[in-house]
Amino acid sequence: MEATGLGGQRGDHRLFDQLDLALAPGSVTWLRGRNGCGKTSLLRLLAGLATPTAGTLAFDGQPLRGAPPAWRRGLIYIAHHSALKDDLTALEALRFLIELQGSRPGDAALDAALDRLGVGACRDAPVRTLSQGQRRRVALARLALALDAPLWLLDEPFDALDAGGIEALNALLSEHAARGGATLLTSHQPLSLAAPLPRIFDLDRHGRT
Repeated sequence: MEATGLGGQRGDHRLFDQLDLALAPGSVTWLRGRNGCGKTSLLRLLAGLATPTAGTLAFDGQPLRGAPPAWRRGLIYIAHHSALKDDLTALEALRFLIELQGSRPGDAALDAALDRLGVGACRDAPVRTLSQGQRRRVALARLALALDAPLWLLDEPFDALDAGGIEALNALLSEHAARGGATLLTSHQPLSLAAPLPRIFDLDRHGRT
């Protein structure tokens, strides 16, 4: 994905303008900046959930303005909140999120994704009974089912994860990059990903307000 001259605002407050950002295949980019500078707003713009005030977006070389919604199937966006329904089981909640993307994996694939994030034993547990870390792992299990998606946009994916969860997520990020995928993520904690070495995009420095 490539953004050129992008402008964004929240309410009446201008967050950034003249922002240029290119996410290359096989890369992991760490989006950094002070609280309130617009990191989440930028992720939402790139995910097509908000409209920029200026500039252009292109996905796989094709301009996105006026494009049909089908282009969104080429990306995975996971927000800071896990967006799991409390009354569903972990397996049902994961299936619901995946089906929103237009995919219909079988139970075996869903089980394998939960296992990869270390929450396979929770497959039949209601979401309301899970800890915050377990909920985060269930939400991130979407990534194990989308390793071939060209773009991941992740807002604080390491939030609430313990050492095992961080290791599992790092392995997914590395495999996604090895397959040619690009990732843009925010994180308030230092990244421990060794390969590929994350590049840093500082919104305070690149977003001129």
